[in-house]
Amino acid sequence: MNPLASTFITAALVFYTVGVWGERISGRLRWWHFTFFVLGLTCDTIGTGMMLDFVGGMTADVHGISGLIAIVLMVIHAAWAFVVLRRNDERALTTFHRFSVFVWLVWLIPYFSPMVFALAV
Repeated sequence: MNPLASTFITAALVFYTVGVWGERISGRLRWWHFTFFVLGLTCDTIGTGMMLDFVGGMTADVHGISGLIAIVLMVIHAAWAFVVLRRNDERALTTFHRFSVFVWLVWLIPYFSPMVFALAV
């Protein structure tokens, strides 16, 4: 395990959680939520890149596949948040949290899967 990569991945968890749950609790998507989504995505991408270098490439297991899906969803999520904020559509701004929470839950799978599999062994 690469400690610096783990630090970036954990920072991603903090940033993404603050953005997603800040949005959910406030009931309306705001620019600062978007900023935290992007910070989370950036840290996750950096940490994942370090992990891939450390292990020699992507693995075709639950962790590797769910991690790839999570990063793709995070990119879509950030891009869609940007569009919703630019359009300033009130309905979209107040319902966006549904997608945010879904992406966050999917992202938790690759975050926690190494711990779950380590406990199972």
